Amino acid sequence: MHIMSFSERAYIDVPEDLIIENGSSYFGIPNTNFDAKIGSRLMNEYLDERVYAEELGFDGVMLNEHHQTPFCGGSVMDVEAAILARITKRVKIVLLGNPLPVADPLRLAEELATIDMISGGRLVPGWVRGAGSESIANNANPAFNRERFNEAHDFIIDAWTKPGPWRHEGKHYNYRYVNPWALPLQKPVPQIWIPGIISPETVIWSARHRYPYVALGTNLEPTVEMVNLYADVAAQEGYQAGPENFGYLQNVCVAETEEKAQELAKGFVYGGGFGSFARAEWMFPPGYNSKEATKRLAKAMTDPRTGTEIIRFSQGKVDVEEIKRSIDKNFQDALTSGLVIAGTPKTVLKRIRVMLETLRPGIFGTWYHHGPMSFEDRKTCLRLLGQEVLPGMREIAKELDLPGPFEVKPGSRPLPASGKRDSVVGALKAA
Repeated sequence: MHIMSFSERAYIDVPEDLIIENGSSYFGIPNTNFDAKIGSRLMNEYLDERVYAEELGFDGVMLNEHHQTPFCGGSVMDVEAAILARITKRVKIVLLGNPLPVADPLRLAEELATIDMISGGRLVPGWVRGAGSESIANNANPAFNRERFNEAHDFIIDAWTKPGPWRHEGKHYNYRYVNPWALPLQKPVPQIWIPGIISPETVIWSARHRYPYVALGTNLEPTVEMVNLYADVAAQEGYQAGPENFGYLQNVCVAETEEKAQELAKGFVYGGGFGSFARAEWMFPPGYNSKEATKRLAKAMTDPRTGTEIIRFSQGKVDVEEIKRSIDKNFQDALTSGLVIAGTPKTVLKRIRVMLETLRPGIFGTWYHHGPMSFEDRKTCLRLLGQEVLPGMREIAKELDLPGPFEVKPGSRPLPASGKRDSVVGALKAA
């Protein structure tokens, strides 16, 4: 199993009332609230945390990218990745991921190739459509989001594998001269992973390309549906999907006492509720998603046990005090549903076992902090994860036979002679 460390590298010095007043949304907060001195300190601390994760034995450090929001400090993720490529020695640098529809694919192909060369072949590129807010922030039409994603993907693969110079005339991208002199060290291309939040089109596309699919902290029931959908498509494509084809990102906070862990983990609902990245009308603007994806997303973003909406549409004026009163309930709902795991190493490992038994992922990301948390507390969480949780996870992965994508090449398992496949996941178990 590949186990990686992740956080959004958020600008954590934003008053909670401001997020609530903005519709429980980080996106849309004026940047007059940004202090470059604080931003500088945080970005350097976050880089130090990734180096520390390598020292603790994590297999990878995961980065992501969002634009024009304090929710995520990785507005130019490739800069962080290039630094880490030079100052780390062993960990995979996992980018989940670059939002292709708002990128210049030729420039991106060169940037990623440069990172792979500097790192000595440790890059794992991952590409996303990006939330609708990325389209807003980059002046891109969300209705063309998937078309641009597909064309940009195909172009980057060509840029890495097709001898130049050559010309590209596409629907959304046109280049008179393509002849990059920055190419990946890994041949023919680095291993590519695709993250998502329960869009069936993305799952199907990933399975057809034999790319591992990584679910980003979604509810268990719809996540299991997506795992099985991937496996069905894989069978149609002539191979059997296994743990190496699937990953999961889990919100997990560890501390030396249960009380401290619960206190720190409330950062995951900072600003009013879990998933306060952006209001739904900004995340999913008209034309961004298909009807089927919207239906599944609505299911995925509602806690099946409590009926709590994880992402809400704004409804006029916000009652700050009412939302504040609901924060504790939202946090308890997130713990009940398994969206957040918090506790001592022993408690956390027990609940992670349930996730591993249920989803059988070969890739597992630990999202170890969000919201206000000191550098010391973040390092303590990382230390406890690395020293006390990771060894147990590796034993569980061995027991359950959960190989990662660097142990078994994704898409390499042939179908059984009968043409049938075994179930990819076990029965859904109560968390």
